[in-house]
Amino acid sequence: MFTGIIEAVEKVRAVSSGKLEVSVPAGWALSDGESVAVNGACLTVTAHEPGLAGFAVSPESLFRTTLGRLKPGSVVNLERALAVGARLGGHFVTGHIDGTARLLAVKDEGNSRILTVERAEGSVMVEKGSVALDGISLTVYDLTPTSFKAAVIPHTWTNTALKGLKPGSLLNIEYDILGKYAAAKAPGITADFLKENGFL
Repeated sequence: MFTGIIEAVEKVRAVSSGKLEVSVPAGWALSDGESVAVNGACLTVTAHEPGLAGFAVSPESLFRTTLGRLKPGSVVNLERALAVGARLGGHFVTGHIDGTARLLAVKDEGNSRILTVERAEGSVMVEKGSVALDGISLTVYDLTPTSFKAAVIPHTWTNTALKGLKPGSLLNIEYDILGKYAAAKAPGITADFLKENGFL
């Protein structure tokens, strides 16, 4: 489980079939088997040394995410798994990527940069709900059937890999887990169900 608050921005060191090596902050004391979100995708640490981590990447992750497009030198967002008892600064992010979404536009507005991102058919999103883009917790607004917007404050822009993206870039997207569960349950919510459970 993650929060969508990026801890570090680092570079990919090596990419091979099913494996990824990424620079990490020298102070990170990683262990084999622990989870790290790389551009929002939860990956398992399989090797580590000061300043470097190796990850196994499954075929499903390569298919579902942008990880298969990474090359040595690519800049990525990193977040270690949430520690029990730590503050939850963003929202519940699982690291299980739903797919990719294309960045359509970036516009300066006030103190923020406004991202316009394509919206997939059937995506579970609500106005002022949460979404994770490349692992970054953001708030959704101005929903249309084909797009949505998210405002990025200067701190987030400066301290994540978003600043290197251009319109046309693909982003890993994870819809809010609470919304996904609600949507999965919705077909079972009927007037009879609500009455039986004291809501009517």
